[in-house]
This record gives sequence, structure tokens and C-alpha cells, in this order.
Amino acid sequence: MKNQKLKYLAMDFLSAMLVWICFFIFRRTFNDLRFATDVPFFVPSYNLWLSATFYPFLAIFIHYLSGFYNANRSFSRVTEFLTTFISAFFITLITYFVLLIDDVVVSYTFYYKSFLVLLTFQFVFTYIGRFYLTQQYYNRIKKGLIKSYTLIIGTGTLAQKTTMEFNKKIRKYGNSIVGYVTLGHSTSQCEGPILGDIAQVGNIIKNYNIHNVIIAIDKVSDDELFKLINDLIIYNVTIQFPPSQFEILTGKIRIKDIDASPFVTISEVSMPAWQQSFKRVFDIFCSIIALILFLPFLAYIAVRIKKDSKGDVFYRQERIGKNGRPFNVLKLRTMYEDAERNVPLLSSPDDERITPFGRFLRKYRIDEIPQFWNILKGEMSIVGPRPERLYFIRQIMERAPYYCLLYKIQPGLLSWGPIKVGYSDSIDKMIERLNYDIIYMDNMTLLNDLKIIIYSLEVIFKGKGI
Repeated sequence: MKNQKLKYLAMDFLSAMLVWICFFIFRRTFNDLRFATDVPFFVPSYNLWLSATFYPFLAIFIHYLSGFYNANRSFSRVTEFLTTFISAFFITLITYFVLLIDDVVVSYTFYYKSFLVLLTFQFVFTYIGRFYLTQQYYNRIKKGLIKSYTLIIGTGTLAQKTTMEFNKKIRKYGNSIVGYVTLGHSTSQCEGPILGDIAQVGNIIKNYNIHNVIIAIDKVSDDELFKLINDLIIYNVTIQFPPSQFEILTGKIRIKDIDASPFVTISEVSMPAWQQSFKRVFDIFCSIIALILFLPFLAYIAVRIKKDSKGDVFYRQERIGKNGRPFNVLKLRTMYEDAERNVPLLSSPDDERITPFGRFLRKYRIDEIPQFWNILKGEMSIVGPRPERLYFIRQIMERAPYYCLLYKIQPGLLSWGPIKVGYSDSIDKMIERLNYDIIYMDNMTLLNDLKIIIYSLEVIFKGKGI
């Protein structure tokens, strides 16, 4: 799948170069000033090779913001068409106002002609390239050269019915059911091979290169389901299950392809692909600005931390991030050295382990500024659930096994949970905060991210960090 995205990116880049060369020829041929020697053709400058280099990078950036490179390759032709047209429109609009608005022309109608010609070139050339690659991709699927391997957990009536539904889209998406996983000694009603029991599911996923897992168990409790999801989500596979009447009535099923079978996808993010792209660009931009702005103050803060107590300036602590993968979160040290002594403890506003200067840093969340480095690296986002330590996650999951659902999105520097709950100094408060994070996850939008940022800034400026 990664190779396919690279092919689209390369094709879009080449298409954009071809668009600009053709547009150059058009303007040289049909502009009324083409015979004027004392008027520059392009203002402020018109260097073909320089502009032909800039333009493709602009096009790729807009295509990225459209979410095209983030989208699942199972999108429909209609989605591909609309996404390409919208991107072409914004690429043309930006080019028009950045470069063409100062053009010297005899007739202003040529502005509109130039806009329409550039829009047409950009859309047609890009779409032809994408159509060709997509058609190649589907042809390879039909020939069996590209396959997506699926594992079904369960061997009962629901698994049998799921197999029948799933087989309807095998030809289109290259999906292939590798086999089934049993639960205990239950008898199988499916014709495919039994690859093992539930205890072996991790090894089965690795050995058979599984991409998709469908949970089709006839009778399963919520606790058992979430435990199973928690075991599966660390393998970075698509996790689905057939919808119940509840999911159908509450609108949990999202239709991306009218031909696809309606499965509920646990590992899928609710935020549209284009908003995910904007979110990542926003994260990178804000992280760079924040690190540059705060860099001069870090020297002073470092001196104060060292003067306050012995120990390192920065503090690294392992947290659990997306897909259940651990990473080291970076913070300014606010506690005395060896405050935990290998025993994880939750902090409280009156915690005696916090240094005097560390209390000030926590009050205004200054200690979390280094986490912009984690954001820049892609381990975190500006907005998202706060990452926790595995020690506390295990305690939370004993009472709230659905915590594993948070693994499908990036943890964040700011989140809705702390705004509503405040400082989480107990497991009860962490669970309460978790419920708000789940609601946020199911309603992820750029607008909601902006609201959380605004409310968080209010908390920070009022010194409510602890």
C-alpha cells in the first residue's frame, strides 16, 4: 500500500510539471503581449524552470491537504474524481492570486481564460494519471497479484454468515480469508481451515501476514470483546466486526463504498482524511514555532531547575501511544530526583515530591513545552488523549476495558478530559477523563480541536495546571 501511495505522489508531481509547461506554452502563444519586448511576460518573474519546480511542490502540498495520500485505497471512483477536482481548483486559485494577479495583460478577460485553462490542465492531467494508476491497481487485484489477507475470529453461525458477506467483495478489493480462529473447543460451521485457538492469535497474525481481522463470535460479552481488541490492536491490523442492531440504529456504520459489506471498523478514525492531513500540518507548524519561541527561555529555565534541585533538566518517561506502542515523552523535570524509586505513583496538587520551581512550571504547563519535540516527531499531536503509563493503563482497563479504543489515535498535548475533569490524581478521575476522551475520539474534527485549544489556553493562563 505504501508503494502505491508513492506511485500516486510521483505521478502527481510529473503531472504538475507537465501542466505548468503546457500552461507556459499557452500563455506564450495566446497572450496579446507576446510581441511586446519592453513588458515582462510574467510579473514579478517568469522563469520557466524555476516556476516549473515550485508549482509541482505546491500541487503536492494541496493534494496532501486533500487527504488523498492518507485515504484508504478502497475509495470509489467518484471520490477520486471529486477529490482531484477540488484539489485542482485550489491549486489553480492559489497560483492565480500568488503569481498571475500581477500579470500585465491588455485584456482582463485573459485572466479568466488563464484561470480556466490552468484549472482544466491541472484536473485533466492529474486525473488521467491517477485513473491509470488506479486501473492498474485494480487489474493487479483481479489477477491475484495483490492480496489482503483476512482472519476471522469465530467458527459459529455468525462467522459463517460473515464469510458469505465478505466473499462478495473479494474480487474488487483482493481480500482473501486465510482461515479461522476458534474459541475453546467449539465446533466449526465454516469450510475454511482452522489456524488455531484464540491464545495463538498473535502468532497467527505474524505468520500469515494478516491485514484484516473480523471478530465474528456468536456470544461475546463487552469485557471479552474489549480484551480481544486490546490484544489485536498492537499488531496494526484493521479490526472489524459485523454490526448489531445497536450499531445500525446509532449510526456507527460509515459507508465509504456502496458495494462494500457493512462492517463496524474499530481501528478506523472518524476524522475525514483531509482533516487528518490538516491536523498533521498544523501540528508540525505549531511545534516548530513553539520550539523556536521558547528556545531562548529554556536556558533560564534550565538554570532554575538545576538551582532548585540536583538532577537532569529534562525528564523522560515511557508512555503508551498509537497502536499501543511505547514512546518516551519529554518534559522539564519538576520533581526531586528518584521521586518514584521504581514505584509508579500518581501526582497530586499537594505532592511533596514536586520542587518549588517545579510547582510553578506545572501551574502554567511550562514543563510540557518539550513535548512539542514529541509532536514534531509524530509521536503525539497538539490535541488528543493524554498518554498514560502502562502501569496505570492496566489498572484502568480492569474497570474500563474500552481504554484500548484510544490506541487508534495519536495521544495529545491538550485534550478534552483534563478540561472537564481537572487534575487526574486517582484512577477514578482517570476513568472519568477517559470517557470524555472516547467522546472526543468519536467526534474528531478540526473545529473541536480548535475549541479544545482555546479552552486549554484559558486553563494555562489562569494557572490551573495543577
